[in-house]
Amino acid sequence: MINKVIGFLTVLLLLAFTGCKNEVLPKPAGQLRLDYEVSQYVTFSNQCPFTFEMNEKTTIKANQNCEFTINYPKMKATIYLTYKTVNNDIDKLLRDAQKLTYEHVIKADDILEQPYINKEKKVYGMFYSVSGNAATNAQFYATDSIKHFVTGSVYFYAKPNFDSIMPAADYIKNDMQHLIESIQWDRDR
Repeated sequence: MINKVIGFLTVLLLLAFTGCKNEVLPKPAGQLRLDYEVSQYVTFSNQCPFTFEMNEKTTIKANQNCEFTINYPKMKATIYLTYKTVNNDIDKLLRDAQKLTYEHVIKADDILEQPYINKEKKVYGMFYSVSGNAATNAQFYATDSIKHFVTGSVYFYAKPNFDSIMPAADYIKNDMQHLIESIQWDRDR
Protein backbone atom coordinates (compact mmCIF):
# COMPACT_ATOMS: atom_id res chain seq x y z
CA MET A 1 0.00 0.00 0.00
CA ILE A 2 2.86 2.35 0.77
CA ASN A 3 4.29 1.55 -2.66
CA LYS A 4 0.99 2.53 -4.25
CA VAL A 5 0.92 5.84 -2.35
CA ILE A 6 4.56 6.57 -3.21
CA GLY A 7 3.90 5.68 -6.85
CA PHE A 8 0.79 7.87 -6.92
CA LEU A 9 2.66 10.80 -5.35
CA THR A 10 5.55 10.35 -7.79
CA VAL A 11 3.21 10.41 -10.78
CA LEU A 12 1.40 13.40 -9.30
CA LEU A 13 4.69 15.27 -8.78
CA LEU A 14 5.88 14.46 -12.31
CA LEU A 15 2.62 15.73 -13.74
CA ALA A 16 2.83 18.88 -11.63
CA PHE A 17 6.35 19.69 -12.78
CA THR A 18 5.95 18.81 -16.45
CA GLY A 19 2.32 19.58 -17.14
CA CYS A 20 2.01 23.03 -15.59
CA LYS A 21 4.84 24.80 -17.33
CA ASN A 22 3.85 28.02 -19.01
CA GLU A 23 4.93 28.07 -22.61
CA VAL A 24 7.50 30.81 -23.09
CA LEU A 25 6.48 33.07 -25.94
CA PRO A 26 8.29 36.15 -27.18
CA LYS A 27 6.58 39.40 -26.37
CA PRO A 28 4.89 40.78 -29.49
CA ALA A 29 6.37 43.96 -30.89
CA GLY A 30 4.46 47.04 -29.84
CA GLN A 31 2.97 49.18 -32.55
CA LEU A 32 2.98 52.93 -32.20
CA ARG A 33 -0.49 54.33 -32.74
CA LEU A 34 -0.54 57.83 -34.14
CA ASP A 35 -3.90 59.55 -34.21
CA TYR A 36 -4.16 63.04 -35.59
CA GLU A 37 -6.97 65.50 -35.18
CA VAL A 38 -9.31 66.01 -38.10
CA SER A 39 -7.95 68.88 -40.16
CA GLN A 40 -9.68 72.22 -39.94
CA TYR A 41 -8.79 74.63 -42.72
CA VAL A 42 -8.38 78.39 -42.88
CA THR A 43 -7.91 80.56 -45.96
CA PHE A 44 -4.47 82.07 -46.44
CA SER A 45 -4.04 85.17 -48.54
CA ASN A 46 -1.49 87.96 -48.79
CA GLN A 47 -0.08 90.14 -51.59
CA CYS A 48 0.48 87.10 -53.86
CA PRO A 49 -1.90 86.50 -56.77
CA PHE A 50 -3.47 83.35 -55.32
CA THR A 51 -5.14 82.09 -52.15
CA PHE A 52 -5.44 78.63 -50.67
CA GLU A 53 -6.68 76.85 -47.58
CA MET A 54 -4.26 75.34 -45.10
CA ASN A 55 -4.52 73.33 -41.90
CA GLU A 56 -5.08 75.69 -38.97
CA LYS A 57 -2.61 73.69 -36.84
CA THR A 58 0.28 74.66 -39.11
CA THR A 59 2.46 77.73 -39.21
CA ILE A 60 3.28 79.51 -42.42
CA LYS A 61 6.26 81.64 -43.29
CA ALA A 62 6.31 83.84 -46.37
CA ASN A 63 9.65 84.08 -48.12
CA GLN A 64 10.55 86.23 -51.11
CA ASN A 65 8.71 86.07 -54.44
CA CYS A 66 5.57 84.36 -53.08
CA GLU A 67 7.40 81.33 -51.76
CA PHE A 68 6.04 79.80 -48.57
CA THR A 69 6.93 77.16 -46.02
CA ILE A 70 4.05 75.53 -44.18
CA ASN A 71 5.41 73.85 -41.06
CA TYR A 72 4.02 70.89 -39.14
CA PRO A 73 6.13 71.17 -35.96
CA LYS A 74 4.71 68.08 -34.22
CA MET A 75 5.40 65.94 -37.29
CA LYS A 76 8.73 67.56 -38.13
CA ALA A 77 7.63 68.20 -41.70
CA THR A 78 7.38 71.16 -44.05
CA ILE A 79 5.46 71.83 -47.25
CA TYR A 80 7.43 74.07 -49.60
CA LEU A 81 5.31 76.18 -51.98
CA THR A 82 6.82 78.06 -54.90
CA TYR A 83 5.01 80.52 -57.16
CA LYS A 84 6.16 81.47 -60.63
CA THR A 85 4.60 83.75 -63.21
CA VAL A 86 3.99 82.12 -66.57
CA ASN A 87 5.78 84.10 -69.28
CA ASN A 88 5.12 82.03 -72.42
CA ASP A 89 7.15 79.26 -70.75
CA ILE A 90 4.47 76.90 -69.47
CA ASP A 91 6.19 73.93 -71.17
CA LYS A 92 9.45 74.62 -69.31
CA LEU A 93 7.64 75.05 -65.98
CA LEU A 94 5.78 71.76 -66.49
CA ARG A 95 8.98 69.92 -67.44
CA ASP A 96 10.81 71.32 -64.39
CA ALA A 97 7.98 70.27 -62.04
CA GLN A 98 7.87 66.77 -63.51
CA LYS A 99 11.67 66.48 -63.45
CA LEU A 100 11.71 67.39 -59.75
CA THR A 101 9.23 64.62 -59.00
CA TYR A 102 10.95 61.97 -61.08
CA GLU A 103 14.34 62.67 -59.51
CA HIS A 104 12.99 60.58 -56.61
CA VAL A 105 12.46 57.53 -58.82
CA ILE A 106 15.79 56.07 -57.62
CA LYS A 107 14.48 55.58 -54.07
CA ALA A 108 10.76 55.44 -54.82
CA ASP A 109 8.86 52.18 -55.17
CA ASP A 110 6.11 53.83 -57.19
CA ILE A 111 4.93 57.27 -58.30
CA LEU A 112 1.19 57.66 -58.73
CA GLU A 113 0.02 60.61 -60.85
CA GLN A 114 -3.41 62.07 -60.10
CA PRO A 115 -4.52 64.81 -62.52
CA TYR A 116 -6.52 67.69 -61.07
CA ILE A 117 -8.87 69.76 -63.23
CA ASN A 118 -11.23 72.47 -62.02
CA LYS A 119 -12.51 74.31 -65.09
CA GLU A 120 -14.69 76.66 -63.05
CA LYS A 121 -11.73 78.01 -61.05
CA LYS A 122 -9.30 77.50 -63.96
CA VAL A 123 -6.98 75.35 -61.86
CA TYR A 124 -5.21 72.50 -63.62
CA GLY A 125 -2.51 70.38 -62.14
CA MET A 126 -1.03 67.09 -61.13
CA PHE A 127 -0.67 65.51 -57.70
CA TYR A 128 2.13 62.97 -57.28
CA SER A 129 2.05 60.32 -54.53
CA VAL A 130 5.52 58.86 -54.07
CA SER A 131 5.75 55.57 -52.18
CA GLY A 132 8.96 54.12 -50.80
CA ASN A 133 11.92 55.64 -49.01
CA ALA A 134 12.14 58.76 -51.15
CA ALA A 135 12.92 62.17 -49.68
CA THR A 136 9.38 63.36 -50.39
CA ASN A 137 6.17 61.39 -50.52
CA ALA A 138 3.92 64.00 -52.14
CA GLN A 139 4.35 66.77 -54.69
CA PHE A 140 2.04 68.78 -56.91
CA TYR A 141 1.83 71.58 -59.39
CA ALA A 142 -1.15 73.78 -60.20
CA THR A 143 -1.56 76.35 -62.96
CA ASP A 144 -4.09 78.32 -64.95
CA SER A 145 -1.79 77.80 -67.99
CA ILE A 146 -1.71 81.54 -68.69
CA LYS A 147 -0.36 83.54 -65.73
CA HIS A 148 0.14 81.44 -62.62
CA PHE A 149 2.15 78.35 -61.68
CA VAL A 150 2.48 76.89 -58.15
CA THR A 151 4.49 73.86 -57.05
CA GLY A 152 4.44 72.16 -53.68
CA SER A 153 6.33 69.34 -52.01
CA VAL A 154 6.57 67.96 -48.50
CA TYR A 155 9.78 66.99 -46.71
CA PHE A 156 10.26 65.40 -43.30
CA TYR A 157 13.18 66.20 -41.01
CA ALA A 158 13.96 62.53 -40.55
CA LYS A 159 15.71 59.80 -42.47
CA PRO A 160 13.24 58.58 -45.09
CA ASN A 161 11.67 55.39 -43.76
CA PHE A 162 8.27 55.05 -45.34
CA ASP A 163 6.89 52.64 -42.73
CA SER A 164 7.75 54.97 -39.84
CA ILE A 165 6.40 58.20 -41.26
CA MET A 166 3.41 56.76 -43.14
CA PRO A 167 0.67 58.00 -40.75
CA ALA A 168 2.08 61.54 -40.73
CA ALA A 169 2.77 61.39 -44.48
CA ASP A 170 -0.82 60.38 -45.22
CA TYR A 171 -2.16 63.16 -42.99
CA ILE A 172 -0.05 65.80 -44.74
CA LYS A 173 -0.82 64.32 -48.16
CA ASN A 174 -4.53 64.88 -47.46
CA ASP A 175 -3.79 68.48 -46.47
CA MET A 176 -1.83 68.97 -49.69
CA GLN A 177 -4.69 67.62 -51.77
CA HIS A 178 -7.04 70.03 -50.00
CA LEU A 179 -4.57 72.85 -50.66
CA ILE A 180 -4.49 72.20 -54.42
CA GLU A 181 -8.28 71.87 -54.52
CA SER A 182 -8.72 75.21 -52.73
CA ILE A 183 -6.34 77.31 -54.85
CA GLN A 184 -7.97 80.38 -56.36
CA TRP A 185 -6.22 82.79 -58.69
CA ASP A 186 -6.50 86.53 -58.30
CA ARG A 187 -7.58 87.53 -61.80
CA ASP A 188 -6.47 91.15 -61.30
CA ARG A 189 -2.80 90.26 -60.85
